[in-house]
Formats: sequence, structure tokens, C-alpha cells
Amino acid sequence: MARQPQPAHGEQEREKSKNMGALRGLAPFMRPYRVQIILALLALTLTATVSLMLPMAVRRVVDNFGTESDALLDKYFLAALGFAALLAVGTALRYLLVTRLGELVVADIRKAVFDRMIGMSPTFFENLMTGEVLSRITTDTTVIQSVIGSSVSIALRNLLIFLGGLVLMLLTSTKLTLMVLLVVPLVIVPIAVLGRRLRVLSRENQDWIAESSGNASEALLSVQTVQAFTHETQSRGTFARVTDLSLRAAMRRVNTRALLTMIVIFLIFTGVVVVLWMGARDVRAGGMSVGVLVQFVIYSVMVAGAVGALSEIWSELQRAAGATERLVELLNAEDRVNDPASPKVLATPVRGEITFDDVGFHYPSRPNQSALDLFSLTIQPGETVALVGPSGAGKTTVIQLIQRFYDPVSGAVKLDGQPLDGLAREDFRKHLALVPQDPVIFANSARENIRFGRPEASDADVEAAAKAAAAHEFITKLPEGYDSPLGERGVMLSGGQKQRIAIARAILRDAPVLLLDEATSALDAESERLVQAAVDELSQDRTTIIVAHRLATVKKADRIIVMEDGRIVAQGKHDALVAEGGLYAKLAKLQFTAGTV
Repeated sequence: MARQPQPAHGEQEREKSKNMGALRGLAPFMRPYRVQIILALLALTLTATVSLMLPMAVRRVVDNFGTESDALLDKYFLAALGFAALLAVGTALRYLLVTRLGELVVADIRKAVFDRMIGMSPTFFENLMTGEVLSRITTDTTVIQSVIGSSVSIALRNLLIFLGGLVLMLLTSTKLTLMVLLVVPLVIVPIAVLGRRLRVLSRENQDWIAESSGNASEALLSVQTVQAFTHETQSRGTFARVTDLSLRAAMRRVNTRALLTMIVIFLIFTGVVVVLWMGARDVRAGGMSVGVLVQFVIYSVMVAGAVGALSEIWSELQRAAGATERLVELLNAEDRVNDPASPKVLATPVRGEITFDDVGFHYPSRPNQSALDLFSLTIQPGETVALVGPSGAGKTTVIQLIQRFYDPVSGAVKLDGQPLDGLAREDFRKHLALVPQDPVIFANSARENIRFGRPEASDADVEAAAKAAAAHEFITKLPEGYDSPLGERGVMLSGGQKQRIAIARAILRDAPVLLLDEATSALDAESERLVQAAVDELSQDRTTIIVAHRLATVKKADRIIVMEDGRIVAQGKHDALVAEGGLYAKLAKLQFTAGTV
């Protein structure tokens, strides 16, 4: 049995919306372009009006073709050319205005969604794959762009032609118009029934596309691991299966839409043929002129074509409604970590005092597993503190809470005595510098990767930071030196080189608080010695928190905090902790006697 696509974040709420009202979510993005919308509507009204006037001119020509003078006929045809010119200008203006409107609105939507997503805490991305977010920003906005830049204007034009044509049909022949209206209920029923089916299929299709994008993103971002474990065949199979399921959903949608179009057009034109037959009999009986019948037939064809076009565009509008729901859902997504309405301001200069006050914390995805349990710790300004302990002890959690990626369940985390949840995140994070365990390298040059730490830094500052991190030598050996592109995720570098780039970035940031999460774990002995010397010098003037498994890298720390199961079980200097026995002495014995450090 085929697996159903996993519900996206908030899928249940999204499924409750089964109407076109979701398109109202586009209103805030269209509001800034009121003038352009008004001009587009005027151009649209002009083209619809000209189109509706043409059958009247045709009637005059047909009824008076044999009686009017040549000069009058010339005027009729010149007027027809004038109408054609107005139609051409109005259509071109409408296309220009609505296409530009679609591009502008979609660009604003993409920026708004990205602006919202880039500030979301890690909690949000525990429930939603990055690939699906990218799918919404690309695929869903493309659907909206098509609708705003084309379908909506076509729908409005056809609606005007339908309403105007219907009125003019009544004025031309009430009897024949009433016969045409008998067909309307026959058209509405399939639109209502199959339209509902289209909405469900469109939704399913979009979900499978998002699933496919997420699957591809995950595999490609981990391509080296996939290849290392010879998992290419399985990855290809998984992606092919998800893509095939997406294709099947798309085919069901296309088939349903084609069926709807066929039924609607057949019913409408059948009605037109029947009415034409009745009109021809009236002409033969002398009840109406040929020109009147021709005018009525043209209006009938225009109205029928408008209804057919509206039935096709309806499914496009439904797809846009679904896409709008998905995007508005991201824009309105709630984050567990938010800036306060009236944030306090840190006193300057920032001293770098870090305080954990009886902090209790568990990750949202693991509510029954405590990561920190009544954790209390004060780190003085300028102090170098090392966090050690077995995996899962809570060391990295401390680093994440200092950056307020998460909020504690109980207690408070403070910087210079100010609780972090009372500060704007951007305000206090600029005083932190991080070297993560898995360094992030952007697809940019070595220079720009280091300058990421302080965008306004000069080239000389960048190179000084690289030298301090023992990165200068290998960077200068790259084909273009500091301007060499490092490839996506730093594919051109070794693990140790990536880490030295990340350390240089943190050195360049020159923040009062330095966070090192296994910062030297991927370095060889010589590079580690050089970087350790740089870190020792750098940490003298700032608060430094080091997370490490290799105890040799933290022997010089002012204080070593030994953690186990989210609690502090011991703290002190290296020699004192070894003499004390306990967990630290056990870890030291395992590492030093085994020669692993």
C-alpha cells in the first residue's frame, strides 16, 4: 500500500479550509499595489467592453450590407479597425500590469516567508523538514504567480464578458436567452462535484511534491554519506517512488480537470446549437433579422466561452487557494522562542557573565527525557570554563540555551544579570561567538566565510583571524587564495580545515563571550597545538565556555564542570578533580592511559 504523505506542520488546521476564502491571505501582499491593480482593472474593463461592442457592429453590417452606401460601409470597417486597436492596446496593458503585479507580489511573499523562517527557532524545524519549506517558497509561490499574473485577470475578463454578454443577450432576444439559461444548472452541477474533487487532488499533489523535495534535499545534502554506505540505489528508489506517487496524484488531478472541461464545454455548446436552430427557424418565419441572430449567436459563443474558461480557471484558483494556505501557514506559524514586546537593553560594555539559575529543560521532541535538571552555574566575566562528561550529559544543551535557541522549562538563563527571554535575540547574540562541533561552511570564498563573523571587517582583519586560527597557510595554497570558492558545505576542505575556518570566523567576531563546542575535535595534533594556543590567547579577555570530550584540551581551563544526566557532579581544576576521584578521574584515566589524547 502506498504511504500517504506525512502531514506538514499544521496540516490538520489547513485541511479544515475547503473554500476559496484562503485567497484572502494574499490581500496584505496586494495592498501596496492598489494603483497598479486599479489600472489593470481599467484595462481589463476596456477590453471586455470593446469585445462586447463588436457583435453590435457586426449586426449593423449584416443587416445593412446590401442597402448602405459604400462610404457608410467604409466607416463601419474603419470603426472595426478602431475597436481592434483599442482591444490590442487594452490587452497589452492588461498583460503588462497583471504580469508585473504577479512578479512583485510573489517576490514579496517569498521574502516574507524567508524572513519568517530564517528567524524560527530549532523547535520549529523539529516538526517540518527544510525541504518542504523550500518547496512552499518555490512551488507554491509559482502557482500563485501564475494565478495573479494570468488566471485572475482572465477570470475577471471572462466574468465581465459573461455578465455583459448575458445582459446583451436578453436585450437581443429574451426568448432565446431563457432557452440558454436552461443549460446553466446542467453546467453548475459538474463544476460543484468535480471542483470539490479537484481541490482534494490538488492538495494531495502539492503534499507529494513537498515530500519529494524534502527527500531530495536530505539525500543531496548528505551525498557523501549516501555514497560512503553505497546507499545510492536505495536513495534513487525512495526518490523515484515518492516522485511516482506525486506524478500519479498529478495525473488524477489532470484527468479530473480534463473531464470537467469536456463536460462543461459539451453542455454549453450543445445549448448554443439548440438555440441557433431555434433562431434560424425564427429568421425563416420573419420573427427576427439575420443580423439579430448573428449578434445573438456571437454573444452566446462569447458567454459559452467565458463559462468554459471560468470552469478551467476555477481549478487554478483552487490550487492557488491551497498554495496560499500553505504559505500563510508558515507566515502565521507560532514559535516557542520569541522576542519580548518591550525588550530590555544590555548595559555596555557587555561583561560576559553567564548565569544558569535552577534551569530545567527537555527538548520538545523528547518531553519525558530531561536534558538539564535543576542546573545552576555562574560563569564570571573573563573566566574560561570547560564542560566535560559523557555523551548526553547536557553539555551542548548548555551552549544552545546560552544562545536562546530554546527556552528553559523552568529557571532562567542570564547574561550580565539580565534574563535572556527579556532581551531581543539579535541584541544579545551579537555578543556571542560560536565554533560548533559541525562547522558550517557556505558556498562562498574563504574570505567571505571568515568575514561572516563580522561583515564589516577589512581584508587585513580577515587574514589576521585566519593566521590566529592556523588557517592562513592552507588558504594561501588554494588555487585563488582567500578568494577561492569552498564549494557547497565546504566540500573542497577537509574536516580540520573546515573547523579552522569556523574558528577564524569566531576570532574575527571578537565577542565578549566565546562558545567552543568540540572546536578542536577534527584537528590533527599540529593544528590542534596551534589552534589551542590561539584559543588560549583569545580567551584571556573574554568569557569562554568550552565543550570537550578530549580532556587534554581543557586542562588549562580556570574551572572544569563535570556533568552527568543534566546535573553538575563535580567542578574544579584538572589536578584537583583527578585527585578527588569520581567521574572525571575515571574519564581522565581512560583517555590518558589509553593514549587517546
